[in-house]
Amino acid sequence: MVRARHIWVTATALAAVAGASPGAAVAQGQPPSHAAWLAASADGALPPGWRISGQRSQPQLEWRSDRPVPMGDARVEFRSGDRLLGVPRPGADGHIFRLPLNERLADELSTLHGVRGRQGLSGPRGLHVWSGGRQLDAPASGGAAAAVQPPAPLPANPVDPGKPGTYRTSSGAYSLASVKLPGFPAPVEMRGVVVAPVGAPGKRPLALFLHGRHYTCHQGKQIGGDWPCKSGWKPVPSHRGYLRDQKLLASQGYVTVSISANGINGQDFAAEDGGAQARSSLVRLHLARWADWAAHPAAAPAVVRRAPRADLSRVLLVGHSRGGEGVNRAALDSLYPPPADQDGYRGPVRWTVRGTVLIGPTVFGQNPVPDVPSTTILPGCDGDVSDLQGEVYVDGTRAVSNGSALHSAVYVIGADHNFFNSEWTPGRSAAPSEDDFYDDPDHPDAVCGRRAATRLTADQQHRAGSTYIAAAARLFLAGDDRVRPLLDGSGRRAPSADPARVLSHAVGARRSAGFLPDGGVGVTGARLCDAVNPSAGKACLGAGAKGVSPHFAPWETGRESGRRAIALRWTRAGAPARVSVRHPVSLQGAKALALRLFVPPNSRGAQWDVSLTDTTGRKVTLGRVRADGLPGSERTASYWAREFRLPLTAAARAGLRLGSVKSMELAARSASGQAWLMDAWGWQPGTPTARAAALPRVDLGRMTVAEGDSGVRTCHVPVRVTGHGSGQVRVYVLDPVTGRAKDRLVTVRPGGHDIDVPVEVRGNTRHGTDVSHDVLVKAVHGAVVGSYRGGVTVHDDDPAPTMRVTPVADRVMEGRSLTWRLSLSEAVDVDMNAMFAAVPGTGPELSTKDVPARWLEETSGAKPDPERPLSKAGVSLWADVPAGRTSVDITVPTVGDKVKEPTESVRFRQVDVTTGEPVPDGLVLSGSVLDAS
Repeated sequence: MVRARHIWVTATALAAVAGASPGAAVAQGQPPSHAAWLAASADGALPPGWRISGQRSQPQLEWRSDRPVPMGDARVEFRSGDRLLGVPRPGADGHIFRLPLNERLADELSTLHGVRGRQGLSGPRGLHVWSGGRQLDAPASGGAAAAVQPPAPLPANPVDPGKPGTYRTSSGAYSLASVKLPGFPAPVEMRGVVVAPVGAPGKRPLALFLHGRHYTCHQGKQIGGDWPCKSGWKPVPSHRGYLRDQKLLASQGYVTVSISANGINGQDFAAEDGGAQARSSLVRLHLARWADWAAHPAAAPAVVRRAPRADLSRVLLVGHSRGGEGVNRAALDSLYPPPADQDGYRGPVRWTVRGTVLIGPTVFGQNPVPDVPSTTILPGCDGDVSDLQGEVYVDGTRAVSNGSALHSAVYVIGADHNFFNSEWTPGRSAAPSEDDFYDDPDHPDAVCGRRAATRLTADQQHRAGSTYIAAAARLFLAGDDRVRPLLDGSGRRAPSADPARVLSHAVGARRSAGFLPDGGVGVTGARLCDAVNPSAGKACLGAGAKGVSPHFAPWETGRESGRRAIALRWTRAGAPARVSVRHPVSLQGAKALALRLFVPPNSRGAQWDVSLTDTTGRKVTLGRVRADGLPGSERTASYWAREFRLPLTAAARAGLRLGSVKSMELAARSASGQAWLMDAWGWQPGTPTARAAALPRVDLGRMTVAEGDSGVRTCHVPVRVTGHGSGQVRVYVLDPVTGRAKDRLVTVRPGGHDIDVPVEVRGNTRHGTDVSHDVLVKAVHGAVVGSYRGGVTVHDDDPAPTMRVTPVADRVMEGRSLTWRLSLSEAVDVDMNAMFAAVPGTGPELSTKDVPARWLEETSGAKPDPERPLSKAGVSLWADVPAGRTSVDITVPTVGDKVKEPTESVRFRQVDVTTGEPVPDGLVLSGSVLDAS
C-alpha cells in the first residue's frame, strides 16, 4: 500500500541537525567545495562528508570521500545499521556519491534522528558507506600488531597443471558489429582476443574469459567510466589482461578467447542486477558466433580460421569480479532460458558449459547455478570485493539441486583483486592501474601491506591464478581427476604456483548427506547462530572479531532466514559440542568425514576429538583435528573454513552403523578457544559427471505505474516461473518505508502464481516522490533463480509547484539582515529546495568583512581576511521548504561598523545543486545594505 506521508518531516529534522531551525534557510557552501561538507555536518549531527542536496523536487543524500573511490566491481552502498538504504550513483570525480531521497530513505533517517537525538546519525546505526564488505567512511585502522608469516607449504600434487603443454600458440583478435542489449542505451562492443594451440588435432575445448568492472576509457594518465569513449580517448583493453592464462591453456590444447565488456561497464550503474544479465547475454552472443564458425569455418574471422575448430560441447567460462557473476548467469541461462524481454540473446543453445572459474567474483544475486561445476578463486588481500562474497558460489549451492557438481573455493593468501589481470596491474597495463588494496602509510597492514611477508608480487599472483584456472580446465573439460586434490580440500599444492600459499575446500561431487547448520540440526554445548547481519556476520563472530568471514557475506535483506553456522567456544579441555540431526544420515560408502570449520585468524593449536554416534547409541571417535587460523587483520576476510577429513574405516570396524548416524561430537582438547563449523559430510574420492536437473526457474520483473489522481487500485509484482517440476524459494518483501524484510518459504511451479505480492496504489494530486516496493527471491531447494530482484515502482505523476522569490527586507541598514521569502505555488508532500550562489552585481559589493565571521565560515569555509566580495568567497545559500509548507525565509546577516562607505549590493543567482551551474531563467536574490555611520 502506498501511504501519503510528509517526507520532509524528515527534511525538517535534517535541517535541524544541519544547524538550522525548521522552516529556516540552511546556508551551505557550493558543491563540491569542502565548505559545503563542513556546513552539512555542523553540530556533528550528520557524519562528516554527508549532506542533503537536490534541486527543486529531486532531494538526494550525498556522501563525499576524502580520496577518490576507484571504479571497481563491488557496489558502493549507503547503509543504516542492518538496512540497505540504496546503491548511489557515483560522480565523475570518484569523490561524490548520490542517492535519491525517496520516502523510505527519508523516513529511515527521520526515525534515527528522532529516536537517537542530535548524534543519532553519527552512531553505530547511523549513516555509513560500504563497498564489498568494507566500510569506506570508517577511520583508518592498523593491521595486525605483529608481522604475520605465511603457513607452511602443502605437499605437492603428483600432477601440476601449471606446467606449459607441448603446443606452440598463436594469437590474434576479432571485432564484430556492436550489439544492443536490453536496458542499455549505447551498443556494446563484440571484440575478442584469441589464443589457440598450433597443430592440435581435432576439435578442442573452448575457454572464454570475461573481465570485470574497470575503467572503460583512458587518455594519458586520465581514466574514466564513459561509454562510448570521448573523442581522443581510448578504450581500456581489460580483455587483454589474461593473455598469460590463455597462453598456458593454449599450450595444453585449449582454444581460448577473452572478450571485451567496456560497453557494459560504462552503463551498468543503472542495472538493478549490476549488469549480470547483460554480461550473460554478451557471453552467449560470443558463444553463438563460435558455434556458427564451428559449423561454417569459412565465415569465421582469420584468427578463428587459423585455430583448431572449437568443441562447443566442452566450454569453460572464466569470469573476473563482476565477470564472475556474469559467467555464472551465462551458465544458468544456458541450462534454463531467461525471459526473452530481459535477454540480449534469443537464439538456440548450441554449447555445453562444463564448468566455470570465478576470480574474486561479486554475487549480488546470491543465486549460484547449482548444476555446473565451479572453482571460485578468493584473493586474501582483495581490496575491492573485500568481503570475498564469492564464497556464496560454494555455500549457496548446498542442497539446492542434486549435488553432483563440484563447487570449490580456492583461497590465495596475499593476492589482491586486480593483479589477476595484467591490464589492471601497475607497470604492465596500457592504461593507468593500481593495487586495489589501499595500504595507508601511517597504518600499514601486517598481512596485505606491500612489504608484508604474506603479500604476493604481481607476477607471483598471476602465476598462481594461471595454474588454478588450468587445474579447473583440466578437471572440468578434460576429466582428469588427478588434479582434483588441488581444488577439493585434499590439501595438495601445485608447485607451479609457488611461493603462493593456496588452500581449498569444496562441496558437492561425491559428498554424501551430512550435518548442515541450515538444515534443521540441533546443537548442545555450542551455539547455532545466524550467519548474516549488517556487520557481515558479527552476530556469529562476536563483537571483538578482527576482520570478517566470506561465509557470512550479507545480502540486501539485512538479516536472512536459513543461513546459519555453529559457533563453538570453550574454556577447558574436554568441553563437548554435539550436533544432532532430526533424521539419521547415511555415510555408507564414504571414505572419510569431511568438516569445514575455521578458527580466528592468526590463532594456533585449536584441537578437537571428533566422534559419531549411530541410532543404536554406539559412539566411535574418528580421530583428532588440529586447526590454525589464516593470516588476517582487521581489513581482511580471513575467517575462512579449512577442510579437515577423518577416515571412517576404523569406525566401521568398531561396529558403527554408518548408514544411520544421528549425531556428531567435537570434544575440545586445547585449553580454550573459538571455532565455527560450516558443515560436515561423508567424502569419497572422484569427480562424477555433473547432471543438470530439470528445475523451475524464477525471474522477478519490475513494473512502473503512475500514481493517478484518485482512487485505489492493486498491482502485482511481475513474477515468471518457467522450466519443469516444482521447488522451494524464499521470498523477501521489503517494506517501502522502513526497509525491513519479511520473508516466506514458497513452493513454485512453472506457469503458477505461487509468488503473489500485491501493492496497493493510492492516487492523489499532491507532488511527491516515486515509491519503490521491492521484492527479492533466493533458491532454497529444487529451483533456480535468474532475476532475483523486482517490484512495483509507483511514479508520482503530479507536477512540481512553481517557485518565486519576494523581498521581505532587501534594503537594510548595516547590522540588520537581508531577507527574502521563497514561496511555492502549493504545498506538496516532499521538501522543495533551492540553492543560490553569490555572483557579481553592479556597483560596490558586500564583502567578507560586512557579514559575521562565523556565518561566513559556515557557508564558505572562508575567513574574512583578506577582504573580498562575497562573490569571490564561494558563498551559497541553501533553502528548504518542508513538506506541507509553502514558504521559507532566506536571510543574510550583516554587521555594523564605523567606517563610512557607499551603499553596497549583493546578488545571488539560483544554481543547480548537483553541478553548481546556473539554472536557466532561475531565481535571483538581490539586495542593498546602507551605511549606518
